[in-house]
Amino acid sequence: MTGEVLVGQAAVDQLLAVLDLDQTADMTFRGISPPVGPQRVYGGQVAGQALVAAGRTVGPDRFVHSLHGYFVRPGDAAEPIDYQVEAVRDGRSFSVRRSVAIQHDEPIFFMSASFQRTEEGLDHHAPSPPDVPQPDEVPTMADRLARYPERLGIWGQIPRPIDVRYVGEPGWVRPGSRPADPHQRVWMRIDGKLPDDPLLHACALTYASDLTLLDSVLSVHGEVWGPGGVVGASLDHAVWFHRPFRADEWFLYDCWSPSASGGRGLATGRMFTRDGRQIASVVQEGLLRRVGG
Repeated sequence: MTGEVLVGQAAVDQLLAVLDLDQTADMTFRGISPPVGPQRVYGGQVAGQALVAAGRTVGPDRFVHSLHGYFVRPGDAAEPIDYQVEAVRDGRSFSVRRSVAIQHDEPIFFMSASFQRTEEGLDHHAPSPPDVPQPDEVPTMADRLARYPERLGIWGQIPRPIDVRYVGEPGWVRPGSRPADPHQRVWMRIDGKLPDDPLLHACALTYASDLTLLDSVLSVHGEVWGPGGVVGASLDHAVWFHRPFRADEWFLYDCWSPSASGGRGLATGRMFTRDGRQIASVVQEGLLRRVGG
């Protein structure tokens, strides 16, 4: 670990700048990537930016309740990304948008998102996950990285706007050091203060939702990311937002993988506040290949 890594509110402010797109035309926006990061654009970033673009074309009385996206090409972090938004429908209660991310005149990601006016109705959710240690009872990411300096690489240099605390072992820990586990549970929160805009909290949660989800596929097999293990990429991503929340307050991301085959792994996740409210559900399929395979 070095003192040069951007963390806390400074990293959060940089994330807010990444999510603050420039409007270049009536339904077109432009986003950038952080100045320090991997060569390929992080999937949660492009999904979060696509949601920002879509949300800016919807009235303030409508809030996103679901999004479904496909990653079709790797993004180039050195180049801006243009987002073209199509107003698919504006009804009395719902608005639907299609947001396409374009680089070098080709789509790299496209997403459909649905927004709804606030309504009252039936209310329930599945039981909360089993009791787990609280965020201050599990190691911080700095603690984890200090234990495994050989796994740092670029991840030891990029900003960390999200406080991520694994309840078990992360997916980049070598497989011999942990037993296979069908679940991957992680405490998360934006590591600073966000403005009160609900769209921004939804975009931040979308950004965070891509960080650890596919770890649950590896957990089943005792596998690991990187050298001696697996390389992967997100293929598609879906999020359902169930209840109001703040992304800068702790939430538990309870992930597990129901299936893996054909070089692909399916992962599902539920997000809970500390008081047990389920705020979101996430599903993702990823491409997973053994290194050198």
